[in-house]
Amino acid sequence: MAKEISRLLKVAALYALGQQAFALGYLASRDVKATISQSRNLASSKALLHEQTVRYESYTVHHRIENGIERITYTPHERRYETPIIMQHGMWHGAWCWDAWQALLATWGWESHAHSLPGHARSLPQRPIWLCTLDYYLRFLMDEIERMPHKPILMGHSMGGALAQWYLKYVGDDLPAVVLVAPWTARSSFYEGLPLLVKRDPLVVPLTSLEWSAGNWVRSPRHAAEALITENARMTPEELHACLDNESALAVYQHNPPFWYPPHNVRTPMLLLSGERDAVCSLQGHRSTAALYGATHAVIPNSGHNLMTEASYRHSAEIIHDWLFTQEIG
Repeated sequence: MAKEISRLLKVAALYALGQQAFALGYLASRDVKATISQSRNLASSKALLHEQTVRYESYTVHHRIENGIERITYTPHERRYETPIIMQHGMWHGAWCWDAWQALLATWGWESHAHSLPGHARSLPQRPIWLCTLDYYLRFLMDEIERMPHKPILMGHSMGGALAQWYLKYVGDDLPAVVLVAPWTARSSFYEGLPLLVKRDPLVVPLTSLEWSAGNWVRSPRHAAEALITENARMTPEELHACLDNESALAVYQHNPPFWYPPHNVRTPMLLLSGERDAVCSLQGHRSTAALYGATHAVIPNSGHNLMTEASYRHSAEIIHDWLFTQEIG
């Protein structure tokens, strides 16, 4: 019996080592500039799959799925600002996660556009999720920015905050403003986030090695809630978990040296929001990130990682609105 257990452990160790070797080799082979040089949208259906328009008192919501990509746009009836806002979701999420902020910002005169990456929410999957990388996702974010009549404000949550940093480094440091919402930290997703993750859920490392995905990090309503929200959130753990999708572990690996180093001397004005009770990204890591980028840093009391769905969502949105006003963005 002992020999069989020993043999199984050796096989498991070899399997894990093989996976790590593949991940490192695959990421080392990535050419970010080549990936983002042309559109990666290879959706199986180019048709208009869904279109719905709903008019409210202060704004109109347009929900559309076209060319495989889901987009949700909030257009104010009284537009006070010409600069649009692009909202990039993070791991497991989709365009749906921004709804409360989109409604408030539209009431205050901002037009906002949220989209879902391939394989997230109602966007069609275009490659196996475990093969998706940050440079692959970055090209889809670029597509959304290029659809705008002029340079938008870019808002990114968690992994979306990492994508915003990748945009500044690889595409252009020329946006009116960037808002990082509980973002992956500038230097490493592992260094600042992995200790919090393992402390909360020691099984994530072996499960990620076995499944080669990050979906197990939010594998139940309890695990999703412990990672993303507090007890006062606008969504219950069950509601949140029902909305979440699988996610690539490669994307997390890629936001670390030697595959990633943050840009320096960033000129784009930046605001970074942290949740005081964030269980995914450390507050110290966010302070270091804000210092590196010269960003204004605000900590939202008694709030978790998903600031958009917390009870404090209005307070957070007001901070963003007030900060954008100080940047004199028209």
